Amino acid sequence: MLKKLFMFMIAMILAAGAAYAAPADLPKTGQTACYDASGTAIACANTGQDGELQKGVAWPSPRFTVDGTGLCVTDNLTGLMWVRTPDTTTRTWANALTYANGLSLCGYDDWRLPNVNELESLLNAEQANNATWLNNATQGFSNVQANYYWSSSTCAFDPTYACVVNMWYGYVVGGSKSNSYYVWPVRAGQ
Repeated sequence: MLKKLFMFMIAMILAAGAAYAAPADLPKTGQTACYDASGTAIACANTGQDGELQKGVAWPSPRFTVDGTGLCVTDNLTGLMWVRTPDTTTRTWANALTYANGLSLCGYDDWRLPNVNELESLLNAEQANNATWLNNATQGFSNVQANYYWSSSTCAFDPTYACVVNMWYGYVVGGSKSNSYYVWPVRAGQ
């Protein structure tokens, strides 16, 4: 009886630990500037803005590393591996999933369409055009389009839509799964 009670207590403690896991460490946004309500740059001191506080995990330097084949880039912040030069063919959501899942590159065949959080992780809130920033030689990518990229995440408001991330402005919207957008395969993860 005592052994059963002890085992029950251990199980409850383990279950409680799983239910109350520590929060995830989120990365910094990349923003370092501050602005007033009219959009004019101001000193950040005592504003409480992201540019002043810069909360989150610091970005490693370098943030991205091109692999030895020159075809893939690893994000040293998230551990995700991205196709270095995303294809410029637009596809419907179903075709994007098929394309990403069927990719074999850099010695790996476990490529997939990124979820919306993974795709957003590439954005830098300090940049007016994320495609230009990502295409900079310092970041290591090339041919990133300043347009929408599919995620594998279906929109909760309408399951005929999936989340797409705009690589110019850096925002997320829902796109009809029958529309055609760009595809940026990813693999692995944290």
